[in-house]
Amino acid sequence: MLAAVATPTAGSTPTRHESSLVGLEGSVLQRLNAIRARYGLLPLRTSTKLAAAATQHSREMAADGYFQHESADGTAFFTRIAQWYSSKGYGYWAVGENLLWSSPSVDSGRALSMWMHSPEHRANILNARWREIGVAAVHATAGGTYGDQPVTIITTDFGVRR
Repeated sequence: MLAAVATPTAGSTPTRHESSLVGLEGSVLQRLNAIRARYGLLPLRTSTKLAAAATQHSREMAADGYFQHESADGTAFFTRIAQWYSSKGYGYWAVGENLLWSSPSVDSGRALSMWMHSPEHRANILNARWREIGVAAVHATAGGTYGDQPVTIITTDFGVRR
């Protein structure tokens, strides 16, 4: 449950109030798995359930102008993720989360660089127990924490069930 922040660039303009960034999401996963491979770790598989949890959270943060692991109503991140990625029927279940908000022009290389320079984010990326991931990125013009600036918000939800 970790977050990184980069200041948005003044003068940037998104194409819509909020738009999904499928290409950025795929590139984040590709780079993240390349980093894991360099450390002898298994690649993470995409989970549609974790991706749904990540998407919901990125969109909620953009819509409500906040940046936290907890939901806007105060629900803990692991409880929120469990709504999508259930522990039922599994003897072991664990989840983690990395968050980032930055200028709309942030790319996967910059996002992974910021996370790898943060001990807590790095620990999540290099955690050998994770097996699955959901990645969600949105561009938004958001108020609140974001000061009505255009931003990119990325949520990565990590998980393992067995």
